Amino acid sequence: MSESSVLDEVVRLIAEVVGEDVLLGMEITPETTFSDDLGLESIEFVALADRLRERYGAQVDLVAFLGDMDIDEIMAMTVGQLVDHIQSQPAAHG
Repeated sequence: MSESSVLDEVVRLIAEVVGEDVLLGMEITPETTFSDDLGLESIEFVALADRLRERYGAQVDLVAFLGDMDIDEIMAMTVGQLVDHIQSQPAAHG
């Protein structure tokens, strides 16, 4: 699965979580941050984690991925970092 298709899928899932209207006029790129740019709340991270698990399976565990970071790293996390994480999981490419 190419990086762009994973990115497209992640953007679609983010739109499901936050609502299309929130993203109007915003281009989500690998450099887009979840906190500063998208303003994701913790409850939205949980909803995104659920959708990622449904889409890619249990090996894409956003909570565990975030668990390895400190709060500053979580606040600065980009969409691209999540895409890289998904691509690094052996069965996530299906």
